[in-house]
Amino acid sequence: MTVDNSFQDYIPVDEWPSVSTMLDGFGDQTLPASSALAGTNVALLGEDGRSFTMAFRDDSSLTWTIATAVDDQESVEATYKAVEARPGIFIIDFVHGAGRQMRDVTVVLNQNSGAATVAVSALHGTDEAVKGSTEFTHARVEGTKAAFHQRSAGLVGKRIYYRYSDVEAYEHIYLTPGTFVWHCLRGGEKGLADVDRTLAFEVAEELYIFFWTERVMTVESVLLVDLQEQRSIGRMFGWDDTTDAPLVLPFNSRLTVLNTTAYPQDHHKH
Repeated sequence: MTVDNSFQDYIPVDEWPSVSTMLDGFGDQTLPASSALAGTNVALLGEDGRSFTMAFRDDSSLTWTIATAVDDQESVEATYKAVEARPGIFIIDFVHGAGRQMRDVTVVLNQNSGAATVAVSALHGTDEAVKGSTEFTHARVEGTKAAFHQRSAGLVGKRIYYRYSDVEAYEHIYLTPGTFVWHCLRGGEKGLADVDRTLAFEVAEELYIFFWTERVMTVESVLLVDLQEQRSIGRMFGWDDTTDAPLVLPFNSRLTVLNTTAYPQDHHKH
């Protein structure tokens, strides 16, 4: 009897590979780092009253300072990478701390509008496992009156094919503004699929900050999905149980919108 390798059955969670299987297949983030921010200071005022300052010393090192209204402030030095997703729109990423104290900070900065969003992913140890969480703070460049990035349903109904590398390909199906399906079509997680929690925020036309957090693996993903340029740019941050260490995976992909689902006219009838 021959086994049909194209017939992919359900894979129980206890048979899933470790999260590190993605590290090999995704490869490095291939988009070039931008030096446009080097030598500049960017001061952001958050919706919660905190201020965030990025002092870009050169094209790879920065000082990150968070200050509250009561003069309580914290600064860290870090190595960053900024990718200019579209003219004047940057996704900036850096990590600080080590082990379970590591934080992955991703800032989406739209210099055209003055709006920015700060995403900070952290790890939390429990008796059973290390889990992750991500805090989003919307902000604006000090001195501007930019509108904050807003939650969006712009991806809902779309089925998108993502090529992360020559060996890794996934599809996403966006069900609601808060949930999506991911499914690995090719690569280390082939055949795996799940429904997970998401957030999406609109940055510009057909450009979205997209976040998902995984129920099974400890993965916090923050990225830009650009339907116009047909690519995504971002990172996954999490915990690898096999190495007992944090995992940071910057990536970019080429994407194809496969279809957009529209419900029939009687959808709202009872």
